[in-house]
Amino acid sequence: MKYPENELAQTVIASCVANHINEVVLSPGSRNAPLTIGFTQVSSIHTFSIVDERCAAFVALGMAQQKQKATALVCTSGSALLNYYPAVTEAFYSNIPLVVISADRPLESIDIGDGQTIRQQGVYKNHILFEANLTAIENEVDRAYNKQLIYQALQKANSLKGPVHINVPFDEPLYNLVDEMISFSEEISAEAQVLVEKPLELKELVPFALEWNKAEKKVVLIGVHQPDELLQTQINHLVKDPSVLVLTETISNIDEEHTINSIDQFLAGFSEEDKVFFQPDILLSIGGLVVSKRIKQYLRSFQPKQHWTVHPTVGNDTYFCLNHHFKISATLFFSQFFWLTKQVDSDFQSKGLAVKESRKKRHQKFVSQAPYSDFKVFDLVNKMLPKNSVLQLANSATIRYSQLFDIDPSISVFCNRGTSGIDGSTSTAIGYAMQTEKQVTLITGDLSFLYDSNALWNKYIPANFRIVIVNNNGGGIFKILPGPKQTAALNYFETPHGHTAEHLAKMYGFEYQVATDIESTEKVLQTFFKESNQPKIVEVFTPSDSNDQVLKTYFESFKA
Repeated sequence: MKYPENELAQTVIASCVANHINEVVLSPGSRNAPLTIGFTQVSSIHTFSIVDERCAAFVALGMAQQKQKATALVCTSGSALLNYYPAVTEAFYSNIPLVVISADRPLESIDIGDGQTIRQQGVYKNHILFEANLTAIENEVDRAYNKQLIYQALQKANSLKGPVHINVPFDEPLYNLVDEMISFSEEISAEAQVLVEKPLELKELVPFALEWNKAEKKVVLIGVHQPDELLQTQINHLVKDPSVLVLTETISNIDEEHTINSIDQFLAGFSEEDKVFFQPDILLSIGGLVVSKRIKQYLRSFQPKQHWTVHPTVGNDTYFCLNHHFKISATLFFSQFFWLTKQVDSDFQSKGLAVKESRKKRHQKFVSQAPYSDFKVFDLVNKMLPKNSVLQLANSATIRYSQLFDIDPSISVFCNRGTSGIDGSTSTAIGYAMQTEKQVTLITGDLSFLYDSNALWNKYIPANFRIVIVNNNGGGIFKILPGPKQTAALNYFETPHGHTAEHLAKMYGFEYQVATDIESTEKVLQTFFKESNQPKIVEVFTPSDSNDQVLKTYFESFKA
């Protein structure tokens, strides 16, 4: 085997090996040649070549999302690493470990007029956990300094769950080879990559438990969360308390019949009396960010007397009334807190579940009569999703529609809600699919799909990957939102385009199918999820002029 002669490149690669980096996504370039040469020769590292850096970064994000451990990205100097930035911010706000390794020119080459040179140091400073600006190795001090910086970066990425940046300056020659590669002994044990949590002090928990045991109206709101059997068990126990009403989102991956699993549906028909009654004494928020705009507006207007949030690193004051942040995982928090709590006699949960039951009946009635539309398509697709599979959701209208339907509890659900952008949804789903044997289905809108169409420029897409494109010709969310329709510039918000995915599917080797009404959608979906020799796309065309009215009528049906 041949390895890069450059000692700095060898140091980076050896450090990654010693610190259990097993997946590296490479984007072609010249300045990063020493890294590309080295990483591709290491047997313990799986390398992937993805040309478009923006797509490459989201693919790595999806891989890390599935593995729950850091994936590394390697790019050349200049504008290449700027294309990583959307995925870096998503990783930052979604607590996903991502290691960006950017090749750079030597410091003396910056700002002298050479091509592909930008000021790379500090480029991600607002959205990373750690930055390691390495230096050329001239002596043992330089060698130890670089090794320590890399160690700190990798340790923070995995333990604190977020993106880090390692900037590596290379001078020419870039392609010289040697037969030997340096190696480092194991730096971070595999177990130590997970943040070792310390239980909370009893004296910190007791005052909150006393408040909890007095409150007759408690809401537990669960945002984005990885599937977690222990947390599911704890929520099953929590709902035995009649004073606790648990609200879950689709991407919380929590399923329990005694929870409110469609928040927007639950809130849709609230009277003023309901708003007052369901104002909680205590709001306990766990998990990541929350999709539902309705619950945010409600809790900002009808604020709880106490808001506590549980998260190892982030304590968002989403409802402008945060009292305390427990810096710990939800599972460890509940394992301690339950010993101090008792059930409180209350009709809070029972009334909430009665509202849920009423909403579900009206939902089913509306669905049975709903005309062909975006709404109806989501119902049809949801019924056909394979059990024990993975569902990836694009942003904008897609995630919001999905929140209105019950999804089989055996299905794990994900969405890029860190920054909630449409960029990278397809790439993330593909990255996830590359790391699992399960079938992965992406539901996306036409704009999200077209925006990230380079995601299909990827030779690693498994045959069991599926994409459902709900094509309403231009981003129907802007017809749903009240503001854009009132302007004379709706076409600049909605951006109708008239394009389809047909030729992209053919170019990238996807089986392509079309549906245009209820009957054709049902027919296509009957075979769409079956095993095949190539990935599949179904493009479902919906009536852009009526989708928004159907959804509006849906929510109005709860007020009758």
